Amino acid sequence: MILTICPNPSIDCTIELDSLNVGMLNRIDNKLETYSGKALNVAIGVARLNEDCLSTGFMFDNHRVLFEKVLDKEGVKHNFVYNEGNARTNYKIIDKRSMLTEINDRGEEVCLEKQTELLEKIKELSNGADIAVISGSLPKGVSSEFYGLMVKSIPENVRVVVDAEKDNTLSAIGSRKIFMVKPNLKEFEKFFGITVRSRKDIVEGAKRYLEMGVENVLVSLGTEGAVLVNANEQLYCTSTSVAVNSTVGAGDSMVAAACVGITRKLPMQEVLRMAVSAGTAAVTTSGTNLFYIDKYQEIYNKIKVEQI
Repeated sequence: MILTICPNPSIDCTIELDSLNVGMLNRIDNKLETYSGKALNVAIGVARLNEDCLSTGFMFDNHRVLFEKVLDKEGVKHNFVYNEGNARTNYKIIDKRSMLTEINDRGEEVCLEKQTELLEKIKELSNGADIAVISGSLPKGVSSEFYGLMVKSIPENVRVVVDAEKDNTLSAIGSRKIFMVKPNLKEFEKFFGITVRSRKDIVEGAKRYLEMGVENVLVSLGTEGAVLVNANEQLYCTSTSVAVNSTVGAGDSMVAAACVGITRKLPMQEVLRMAVSAGTAAVTTSGTNLFYIDKYQEIYNKIKVEQI
């Protein structure tokens, strides 16, 4: 079973328009609202690949029914810590060049009592899990130290995967050995204050993660595919050319597929191939919709993994 932990669920409002003109009137071509959050997206991706998944995290009373309806439809089990108020709304503006502009809300504040309740729930639910995924931002009132506390609540025999911003990732890494982190290229460069000019640069940067106690580093490169580095392997998987509708959710799809491959005890070359297939398939869908299994399989059959 794969446990996904979503500290900060969101209503994602995707707005498509011809071009974004700052300071001027803009007219919407299409608008789509979805009920998600990074770790909830991971859970849906896991379910679409036919693996057992359970989601936990904070949830907000005024929108709980809408979120749970989506998860129920996808076959994702859930067990949340409920808070009063509304889930945050994130706005994702996409123009005709597929340029993405994001405006993210912070949402309602979560009190210390509810934070403690979630830590206890994570401790309970992660027993028996193969992998625990913690991804996304934290709500108002919750410090980056909470990432480390969540990791410490997970039994040592459960592999932990983290996909988060720098401070949250550092908190997680400082608490115990992390099985995998998944930065995108911009996050990777920002984490170490470096500029990547080649795959060798990625390998060298990834080794710094390894020195910090991370076992596997999966760096997503957008349309260029992804790199996976651990103590024994330095792997690259190219993507394939597809029509890009939205890049939102591609990283979460990669995490989902990677976790499924790990759960199935597949070689890391196969884990990387699955991750890139899912991430590439996700960009062909609109809004925050994730990959569909037929497109995933089509891409999987076209791509390959090579040593760096």
